[in-house]
Amino acid sequence: MFYYVLKYVLLGPLLRLVFRPRIEGLEHVPDTGPAIIAGNHLSFADHFLMPAVLKRRITFLAKAEYFTGPGIKGRLTAFFFRSAGQIPVDRSGKEAGQAAIREGLGVLGKSELLGIYPEGTRSHDGRLYKGKVGVAVMALKARAPVIPCAMIGTFEAQPPGKVVPHIHPVVIRFGKPLDFSRYAGMENEKAILRAITDEIMYAILTLSEQEYVDQYAAVVKAEAATAHADKERRFPRLPLS
Repeated sequence: MFYYVLKYVLLGPLLRLVFRPRIEGLEHVPDTGPAIIAGNHLSFADHFLMPAVLKRRITFLAKAEYFTGPGIKGRLTAFFFRSAGQIPVDRSGKEAGQAAIREGLGVLGKSELLGIYPEGTRSHDGRLYKGKVGVAVMALKARAPVIPCAMIGTFEAQPPGKVVPHIHPVVIRFGKPLDFSRYAGMENEKAILRAITDEIMYAILTLSEQEYVDQYAAVVKAEAATAHADKERRFPRLPLS
């Protein structure tokens, strides 16, 4: 119930007032039945803006860290995510991917909308990164269409690390559903899963017009963090006198 209180009374009207999102292609989201909405992920605000504009309830697979953060901010974040019915997924360990797939199939099994970010994490620089194949596995096992979605402007409105968003134009663009029924029963074929995922990412890219990077975002983030740490060690900042 709190999901609908957030959507229609508390958070939804505020988000619409602040971001004034322009919605395109909403007719591509089916009114009934299971479906996956696969989008790019540029900002923390994405989790709240998309549900605010959809007619149907959508459940996201959210990283477990959103539910375990310290301090007042962490408790408030966990409260919002739990109250909105979002599902925490531990992304560490070998079973992380399988756990996410199980949770996602549970949502689709109830003929609901599942929201997923195939990149697996927020883009740290506004570019679109290589998608992980979990979205393809769920689409095939649940026999659900995939609706590509592009969040445009949310990176500028609230980039990673920014708590208070800027006022910036936002566009939420939905594409035509992608049907992968021709691959039914092939969810264990790695080449098929890669092809499906790449097709989904290309559809998102077409909608968002981002620069594409054929690497996983988490890998690029880790490399950038390592390079920054090395630079700090080699060129430490001198204390101000």
